Amino acid sequence: MPKMDVYNMQGEKVSDIDLNEAIFGIEPNENIVHSVLVNYLANQRQGTQSTKTRAEVRGGGKKPWRQKGTGRARQGSIRAPQWIKGGIALGPKPRSYKYRVNKKERQLAIKSLLSAKVLEKELTVVDKLEVKEPKTKTMVKALTDLKIEGKTLIILPGKNENVYLSSRNIEGVKAIQLNTINVFDLLNCKNLILPVDTVKKLEEVYA
Repeated sequence: MPKMDVYNMQGEKVSDIDLNEAIFGIEPNENIVHSVLVNYLANQRQGTQSTKTRAEVRGGGKKPWRQKGTGRARQGSIRAPQWIKGGIALGPKPRSYKYRVNKKERQLAIKSLLSAKVLEKELTVVDKLEVKEPKTKTMVKALTDLKIEGKTLIILPGKNENVYLSSRNIEGVKAIQLNTINVFDLLNCKNLILPVDTVKKLEEVYA
């Protein structure tokens, strides 16, 4: 069972915590992580790209010249795809790229990434994250005291407006709620910060 030090916001060790091996101690499954990441990115696509077919561009209602006798190739419309200002053949149309993956696959991908953070020593557990008022410099000081640099993801157990507002102006730092956890954010960060309450809720949901 992985064991982690627990720090306060001043960077001082205050206790230890035993992490659930079923969540933080499994062998990361890269194939599942890749599959779930592709699904996440596909679901983010708007799918609003669109081109006009020859039926939708303006003009071209009249046959440009007679069928035979001119020596030129036969043409039915000056808005056919081969003409300048013609319609687009087989171009993109608005569509949905969304599809679903199995719930157990999503959970395995999350657990794989959490375990990877433990293995790579990129996980920091804090006793609690409390900011009395929204101040960026308070969060900057906390990150400095915890010796955390680079892209950082903070996963909060619930809504915490002060922490969110205090961290959103710090480059490379993102705070999210536990119910919005996803593989993209976990992969896109170098450091992961979890309050003890978040760890307990993760163990309730994923164990």
